[in-house]
Amino acid sequence: MDRIPPYMFAELGKKKAAMIKSGIDVIDLGIGDPDLPTPEHIVEKLVEEARKPENLRYPNFSGHPEFRRAVAEFYRREYAIDLDPETEVLALIGSKEGLAHLAPAMIDPGEYVLVPDPCYPPYRMAALLAGGMYHDMPMVKENGFLPDFKEIPEEVLEKARLMFLNYPGNPTAAVADGDFFQKAVDFAKDKGILIAHDSAYNKVAFRGFKPPSILEANGAKEVAVEFGTLSKTYCMTGWRIGYVVGNREAIRALSVFKSNTDTGVFTPIQLAGAHALLSDQACVDKYNDIYFARMKGMVGALREIGIEVDQPKATFFIWAPVPAGFTSAGFVEAVLEQAGVIVTPGSAFGPSGEGYFRISLSVPNERLDEAIGRIKKKIKI
Repeated sequence: MDRIPPYMFAELGKKKAAMIKSGIDVIDLGIGDPDLPTPEHIVEKLVEEARKPENLRYPNFSGHPEFRRAVAEFYRREYAIDLDPETEVLALIGSKEGLAHLAPAMIDPGEYVLVPDPCYPPYRMAALLAGGMYHDMPMVKENGFLPDFKEIPEEVLEKARLMFLNYPGNPTAAVADGDFFQKAVDFAKDKGILIAHDSAYNKVAFRGFKPPSILEANGAKEVAVEFGTLSKTYCMTGWRIGYVVGNREAIRALSVFKSNTDTGVFTPIQLAGAHALLSDQACVDKYNDIYFARMKGMVGALREIGIEVDQPKATFFIWAPVPAGFTSAGFVEAVLEQAGVIVTPGSAFGPSGEGYFRISLSVPNERLDEAIGRIKKKIKI
């Protein structure tokens, strides 16, 4: 436990609570928790299923067959990928749980997990909690925030068993194409490494851009699993429902770990999740239009104060360079003190995040507009 630092967002939450208690009106653009409501037809399905006594007992360890079939159908519809719901799909209590439990299911103490840098913090912590080590794969803007596998030391590769990837990415909002995923799969085959691709933002994309699945790469099922969640697509973060698909041996190992540590997702939530995946997807398009409008407004505000930032193709995050003369932490502190707005320092996501900050657009429009106004008026560069 001494190796595990405080969870970044828990610490931000404490600081936010203290400021609010002191009377400061704080606008939190730090955490990626969608403010938009879960679409009503999904809520109605939950209520319907929760009224059935047979759905209130212990859930199936591997996931309700209807939910696993729905995930398989989603992959067939979206990516033309065939999955066996029995052996290649596993329900999760949100994708974070599955990502964290994959490490102890796949590595032994002293082995390496390869993680993108910057990245979602639980990737690193999963390695440490499993008694392993992690190796950062630096990602830079000049390379599209894609890792360079050739830069990984051979002594690390000899002990590496697992590699995390994440596109569309958190925190960078970077995207990857099919060519990159094919290179990653070929590399993993050559080195005997399992890829865990975190695809949490696979449907939060704009203006016709469609993020690919790593399972579209040739031979991907031999060396890769892909994690998905309903949290971001359908604004279901509190519901805790996700899935992992792909390599059946890795999924079997993860299911053994999970069956000895949890009892699965509440059945009515799984059935509502299946309904979400298979029903009309107009709600997804509607919410993406809202995120895109917010994105344009914030990108414009940042450019007005002299921060040049690219407009993302996906996610509801903006990954922006800090102005000259600031560290990541220093700029975040200035924004908080001058404007009462919380953003996240890039350094919190790893060494290569220094020099950047992340903005989450998961707040109501009026609060985002207020934050934009404060930034334009208060931040002096």
